Amino acid sequence: MIPPILVTPPAGDPVVTLAEAKLHCRVDDTAEDTLITSLVGAATSFLDGWRGKLGRCIVNQTWKQFYSAWGDPMRLPFCDVSSVASLTYYDADAAEQTVDSDAFELIEDARSAQIHFKDAFTRPPLDSDRAFPIEIEFIAGFGAASAVPEDLKQLVKLMVGHWYENREASIVGTSVNELPLGAQSLIANYRRVGV
Repeated sequence: MIPPILVTPPAGDPVVTLAEAKLHCRVDDTAEDTLITSLVGAATSFLDGWRGKLGRCIVNQTWKQFYSAWGDPMRLPFCDVSSVASLTYYDADAAEQTVDSDAFELIEDARSAQIHFKDAFTRPPLDSDRAFPIEIEFIAGFGAASAVPEDLKQLVKLMVGHWYENREASIVGTSVNELPLGAQSLIANYRRVGV
């Protein structure tokens, strides 16, 4: 399986607002607002999506995954998949076709979400000239930023606070961890290993 492609990035409020991050960092003025906002974005990017440390989506976003052949089940790269926007394929005549949503169901196990085809679905022949003739577009994430679990928000705040206080990778004469221990524990609670 090749890596998925991000179709629509997360929209709306950030996982942690500027006000929440400033409260965590004990900052009262606006002089560092741009820096703190960028740290929230960096922490979120560090954790979120296909390349993120968690291996999952935090706020709802749309992804597309490509497949070379029919499988049952067809495993998606993330958990917390709320819906399948479309399941399309290129048939033996190289024409794009759409699989009716009644022909499959979305299920989730401990690793990720997956598409399970119903018995009535007959797997049609695929375009042999395409390396990946099957495309599944889906929405993954906890929902809006307000639906993200509090401990994941705390993880982002811990990272922002740590990076705000330690702006360099190392400080001479001082021991500085890459991430605070609490952040590492929260990452372990939510991390998913890809398929």
